[in-house]
Amino acid sequence: MSPSSPERVLELLLSFHTAMLVTHGGGDTLHARPMEIVHVSPDCHVWFFTDTDSPKTREIRQEDAVLLTFQKDHQKYLSMDGTADLVTDRALIESFWREPFRVWFPEGINDPNLMLVHIIPHQAEYWDNSSLQGVRYLYEAAKAYVSGTQPKIEEGAQHGKVPLA
Repeated sequence: MSPSSPERVLELLLSFHTAMLVTHGGGDTLHARPMEIVHVSPDCHVWFFTDTDSPKTREIRQEDAVLLTFQKDHQKYLSMDGTADLVTDRALIESFWREPFRVWFPEGINDPNLMLVHIIPHQAEYWDNSSLQGVRYLYEAAKAYVSGTQPKIEEGAQHGKVPLA
């Protein structure tokens, strides 16, 4: 697997449970909120449950360009820009449903307002300082601190930009 590849992005995506979904709030404003990830497709598409009448669905209907940001343990970071699609396909909703989602949707799978937000990614950018990359980063950070320079971040292993569309 190439370090800056869709497969690398997928590997990182699968390590996250939540994301911040950023939509256009109207005018020049942006609106961000945490979202529980419902499903990640092999092609790096991300799915969330929402209510048909939520502010995010109104914002997506007005402007479908979105941004997702992910963070885990101060070591893994990922951002993805893409297009949001609102999906009401009941078979798909049922296939993604898990009982813990009842916290947000008390009527469960039969909630008539339950729908999916499907994010079709265009590009991803990641920073991964876990495992061996973390050791490399600590070494580079210490070396930079002592020498009064900036750390050298290895493109691909620690940081990468990946086109997904």
